[in-house]
This record gives sequence, structure tokens and C-alpha cells, in this order.
Amino acid sequence: MKNFVKKTFITLSMLLGFIFLIFSTYFLISLAKYSSLALNSELLTTASLNIEIFDDNHRPIEEDNSFNGKYIKLQELPSYVKECFISIEDKDFYKHNGINKKRIIKATINNLKNLSYKEGASTISQQLIKNTHLSGEKTISRKLKEISLTKKLEKRFSKDEILEFYLNVIYFGNNTYGINEASNYYFSKDASLLSLPESAMLAGMIKSPKKYSPITNPESSKSRRNLVLSEMAKDGKISFSDEIKFKQEDLNLKINCSKVDKLNTYSEQAIDEATSLLKMPAKQIAIGEYKIYTYQNSELQNNLINSISQVSFDENDFAGMAIDSKTGGIQAYYGNSVYKILEYKRQPGSLIKPILVYAPAINENIISPSTLILDEKINIGDFSPKNVDGKYNGYISCRESLAKSINIPTVKILSYVGIEKAKNYAVNAGIEFEKTDDSYALALGGMTYGTTLKQITNAYMPLANSGKFTTAKFIHFITDKNGKIVYKNDPVYKQVFRDDTSFLVTDMLKDATNIGTAKKLGSLKKTLASKTGTVGIKGKKENLDAWNITYTPDLIVGIWTGNLDNKPISISGGNQPTIASKNFFSNLDVNDFEMPSSVEKKEIDLIELDENHKIMLANSATPERYKKEELFSRFNSPIEQSSNFILPPKINAEIISYSNKKILELKTKEYCQYKIYDNENNLLKEIKNNKNKAEIELECDKTYFVECSYLDGSMPVKKELNLKSGKKMINHKKQKKWYI
Repeated sequence: MKNFVKKTFITLSMLLGFIFLIFSTYFLISLAKYSSLALNSELLTTASLNIEIFDDNHRPIEEDNSFNGKYIKLQELPSYVKECFISIEDKDFYKHNGINKKRIIKATINNLKNLSYKEGASTISQQLIKNTHLSGEKTISRKLKEISLTKKLEKRFSKDEILEFYLNVIYFGNNTYGINEASNYYFSKDASLLSLPESAMLAGMIKSPKKYSPITNPESSKSRRNLVLSEMAKDGKISFSDEIKFKQEDLNLKINCSKVDKLNTYSEQAIDEATSLLKMPAKQIAIGEYKIYTYQNSELQNNLINSISQVSFDENDFAGMAIDSKTGGIQAYYGNSVYKILEYKRQPGSLIKPILVYAPAINENIISPSTLILDEKINIGDFSPKNVDGKYNGYISCRESLAKSINIPTVKILSYVGIEKAKNYAVNAGIEFEKTDDSYALALGGMTYGTTLKQITNAYMPLANSGKFTTAKFIHFITDKNGKIVYKNDPVYKQVFRDDTSFLVTDMLKDATNIGTAKKLGSLKKTLASKTGTVGIKGKKENLDAWNITYTPDLIVGIWTGNLDNKPISISGGNQPTIASKNFFSNLDVNDFEMPSSVEKKEIDLIELDENHKIMLANSATPERYKKEELFSRFNSPIEQSSNFILPPKINAEIISYSNKKILELKTKEYCQYKIYDNENNLLKEIKNNKNKAEIELECDKTYFVECSYLDGSMPVKKELNLKSGKKMINHKKQKKWYI
């Protein structure tokens, strides 16, 4: 047994040694292969770069796509600035020759343990090369190129020069490159004036500018800053008392508003998308001379800017977007804020209702547009939804409930569908949820974090596009400096809803432009489907967010206003956002939605709907005024026919005794006529077109007759009312009642 173990150990050792030898040989040969790569020193110091971006006609987009960070010398910076970066990024920066072998071995072991490639081992020198000369892909060949160029970098430049280059090119988020530009953006001052905590915050950001953004993730940013301070204290760069003191400080941001116009342009969003697609910073895209070809339609872009500019948003943040309903190409975008709007999630309010509630309920054959829901006071656990006006409407159709954005019926419908099933539909339409998004408040847009303007506008695509969804994109394709296509958007579609579902919800939202919350669009006399959303502040008359999404078969337009710092607004979705949409579509010719074969028109009996809250087909005898044409999915279409006007009407009467008086209470229908006779056939009273009831005083101890027929006199029914007979139903001190 011992010999077997010994032989096995020797065999495995030889095998591992052989594998290591092969890998080492491959590594050295490959490294030699890349030794001819040229180090471009101009890329290390270039302060001004530009990315070429084109519209859908391949014409240059005339927006500022340049990077103009002011180059700053290392000696101009406080000494603690460089110490912050060295402590958190590369403690042995002044000791190694560009490659930290110990760190590489440690990172490799940890990655093998975790079966991942999460832990990196790049030195500051390697990061500089990666961010100026190479793509962001994680491959062995790119790593070998990085090592080869790093060695050349270390031979040609001093450590301080390398650190200076690094601090001037590294990315700090929000389209800011270099520490001076970052300092000017986040703190409105040159980097030479940075405090130590401010420097630590910037040093902490560069590992993941989005994750540690002080704007979108302030707590993560502060935690990361404090880690930098801890590392500096460990390295003896600051005292432990200073560490404790500086950790108590707030981030103290002072965003530079001069960058506002550039942050929310179409080009900026295209650049952000390109960095994600190519997995490289924007500056690298500029250095590599990549060209970005977008879906921007210049006419629609100008239309959107003009339409929004005509509306006063009271100095609040705002943004608008137009998406091609068929391709998902974003054809126009315009916004204004000191923050990058599309990076923020906001509560959608009632905008979520069609996607999360009504479309899933129709798709599951639970409701149709004409289904009646009782609008009443309800409590679901601790959740007590209220309508905006505080009133209850009784039975209301799903069509009217959605058009007027009534809350309580919406919550009820979500309960019929089920929260998880409804969320699955919304997820397939691009909406992201947190695990904590699990209550019925979701029906009214009550999410943990909310959704972005891009996500929620994109989510309406299945309604505009026969149930099909694809992720919206700014970029159509990207080419390298040689004109070779390195990325092309080929939309992949998923069927979120049936085509009948999409058409029916759209038809309901068309009503919102006439009788509902988006009725400011009605004056256009165009076929538009629209939904508004307003996110209020509990107990106050102010709001946080106001939305409008309006769409046609060809275009989806989303408008948002609010404040990303959560300052209240006095705007609702039916006002400025809807007016901006109205301005936009007033300049366009629009097509109507084509009804699919899976949708049927049926005439329903309004009497059954009103009296019994049932959807039944009208019959051949139903007068025109008592029937209505409604749309149904052929998968959930009514088949039962009403018997009204085919069978004789029913008489519903009772006699009430008050002391010595007797009153005939007759429950009347507006589609019937009634005649009251005495026992000598004398007509005492005639009643027509009366809804609810009629009261008639009668003499005691006599016999009377009630005749009921339809208004045209057809199918008369006669019933005798004998005051001496009758079943006693209720006996109070002052009242006796008999049913006839």
C-alpha cells in the first residue's frame, strides 16, 4: 500500500512538473512573440481625445465627444494624493520592476481556490498600459501583451513619471479621466487643492467607478474610501488618530455643473454603451480610433429637444427618449441634470400597471377590458391602498380603471394573477426587481429601488410590437480604425405577451388619451396609446417623479421629470411630461394599430353588465341602446347569451305598512314600463324610464295589479297584489313589510 501511494505521488509530481514546464515554455515563447510590440509614449500623455459617433444615416453627431482633462504634474499634487493610490492599488510600486510576482502568485492561488478570475494582480504600471494600449478582455494573450509593454514602460520612464501618467489617464466614472478632471467634477476644484479624505475617495473609486460612485452608491463609496484610509494607516502614511478622524467625514461632494450639458447627451449614452460592449474605458475607445454608429434619427432628435424645451420643468431634472418599436433602436435622447440620469433608478408609479398587472391578467385569461371590478375599501395584510382622489367608484370596468389609473381595482387584479407570475412577465419585458419587491404595493409602482427611464420605456415595446420584446440599444454597430465591424446589434426577440393581449391593453391605453390621465393628448386627434405615472410623497401634496409614456406601432416615447437628489416637485405625469409628448407627436404622422385575428369584436348586453356585473352577449332582440361593442381575445371571449328581451321581464315589488298606511315599493328598470290597476281594472299609475324604484300609496284591504312589459309594450306580465295576503318578512315596532 505504501509503495502504491509513493508511486502515485511520484507520478503526479512528474505530471504536474511536465505541465508546468509546458506552460512555462508556452509563456516564455508567447512573451517573446509580443516583445516586438511598440510602446506609444504619446498615448500616455495625450490630454485631448475624441470619439467619432454617427447617426443612422452615418452622418457625424455634432455633440462634444472629447476628453479634455487638464494634465497635472505630480509635484503639483499634495503628497498624500499619490500615497492614497499606492496604498490601495500597489503597495510595492517603488520596489518592483512593473510586475509584482508575489502578488501574481497569490492572486492565482486565490482564483484557483475560488474557481474564478475575480482577483487581479495588476500593478499601477500594468493598469496604465491596459488603459492606454490594450482592450479590457481577460485573455492570456492580452495579459502577455500587457507584461511585455509594462517592461518597456519601466525601462523608459521613472516611477514618478509612470505614476504621473497613471493619475492623468485613469477613469473615475461619469466620463471623467484623470485626477484633475475628477477633482473638478466631484469637488469643483483642481486636484492640487484636494483634501486627504477627498483623495482617498477618488483612489477608492478606480477599482470600479460605477460600484463605488459617490453619486449613485454613496455608502459603498464611503466604505471604500475608509478602506483606503485604513490601508494608509497600516502603511504608516497617516496616524491612526487621523484615520479615525477622516473616517467620520462625509463625502462632501460639490458637483461641477459645467459638465451638465455633456452628461446627458445622446453621444454620452452611446459611449457608455460602447464601454460596456467593448469592455474598455471610453478613453481607450478614443485612442483605438473606434467609430460608433448609432440608431439616432436626427429629425426625431431635434423634435425631442424642441418638444421638451417648450415645456417648463421648473428647474427640475428631466429626460426624454424615443425608441423604435420594432428594432429597439433608441432614435432620440435628451436630458438635463448634474447627474447621469440613465444610471439612476426611480419609482415608476402607475407606469408599471400595464406591464405588471393588466397585460399579465389578460394574457392569463383572467380579465378582459370590459370585466367589472368592485372599487371598494380593502386591506391586504398591512397594505391599505387608496385611490388618488380618496373616493370609491363601485363597479368599474378594467378599461376605465386603467385609463383613469384607479388604484384599488389594479391591486385586486394583481392578487388574481399572483405577484410572482406577474413579475415574471415584467422581467421578460426588461424590468429588474429586487428580492424585497414582493408586496401588492408593486401594483402601484412601489418598488425597492425602481427602474430607469430606459428600462420602463423599453418595457412598453411588447405592447407596441405585438407582444415581442428586445433590449433597446443606442448602438447599431462599431468599427475599428481599419473599418472592420467589431460589434453589430442583431436584435433577439422574445414573445412576452400574445398579440391579442398587446392589442387589447393598447386599446385600453388609447382611452387614456380621451377620458383618462393622458387626456391632454386627446386634442391631437391621433391614434396614440399613453400612460402617465406620478410618485407622490405620503401626507404631502408634492411629488418625487412624474412620467408619461406614449406610443404608436412605430415609436415609444418616454418622458420623466423629478430630482435625482429627491427634492420634491409640484408636477404630475398628466401635466408637463404629457405636454412634452403632445408636442413631440404633434409633429409626426402616426399609424393606427392593426387588429390581429386573435381579437374579436362582440356585442355585449349592458343590462347584464350593470345589474349582475356579468359579461354576456346581446341577443337579436336587444335594443341598440342596451348593447355595446367590445373587444375580446378569442381565448377569453364570452359565449353565454343574455335572455333579456327574449324572456318576459320580472316584477319585483313589496308592500310596506306604516301605521295605517300601506306603500307599494316597486323596483323599476329603465328598459321596462309599469302600470298599476285596481280590482276594477282602473289605471292608477303608469311608470316609464325609471331606474331604481317607485313608491305608491295604496288603500287598505283592496286588491291591486301590477303589469310590467318592455318599453315597446312587448311581453307583458301581470301580478296580483292582495294586501290581506303576503308573507311577513320583517316586523319592527313602526314598520311591517311584506314581499309580493
